[in-house]
Amino acid sequence: MEKELRQQAANLIKVVLFGPESTGKTTLSGQLARHYNTVWAPEFAREYLQKKWNNERKTCENSDILPIAKGQMEIENRLAKKADKVLICDTDLLETKVYSEEYYGGFVDPKLDEAAIENRYDLYFLTYIDTPWEEDDLRDRPELRIEMFNAFENALKKYHRPYILLQGTKETRLNTAIKAIDELIKNSHNLSSFSESLH
Repeated sequence: MEKELRQQAANLIKVVLFGPESTGKTTLSGQLARHYNTVWAPEFAREYLQKKWNNERKTCENSDILPIAKGQMEIENRLAKKADKVLICDTDLLETKVYSEEYYGGFVDPKLDEAAIENRYDLYFLTYIDTPWEEDDLRDRPELRIEMFNAFENALKKYHRPYILLQGTKETRLNTAIKAIDELIKNSHNLSSFSESLH
């Protein structure tokens, strides 16, 4: 696997906010990071594509996908060193792979494909489309929200990723996510204690 796309080892719980555009991932990432007094890895594609739009009035092209994937992993690996127990990821390479497949007729760069499948996270939060669509320079396909949601859920199932569906109000989503992360933290402590007792 290409080095720039590889996850660096980190003794952390990593969770991913996963799903279509305008489903509350960024808002929830910030809320969870504040709750756990940790950092969250923002979506590199937003900054990258906004700059491209501002400078060239062009949207995402096939040639942008690999630079976006590399930028995302650079952010994740850098912030993993600053995180406290939990790293909240606003996206991951599997999400980038889904977008590539959906927008470019099923094409995914082989390097991205390999990395998206290899990289591992403890839990995915799949965000449902019961949030209002918020228009901006980059978002499109508001009429295809359910199709995009299905593509994301199918990817989680295909690659056997552990996930929880988040829907309802912001408060409901936050509480569901906190409960699940607390359980992960508790189990990781139990495993640590078990492993220490073996030495």
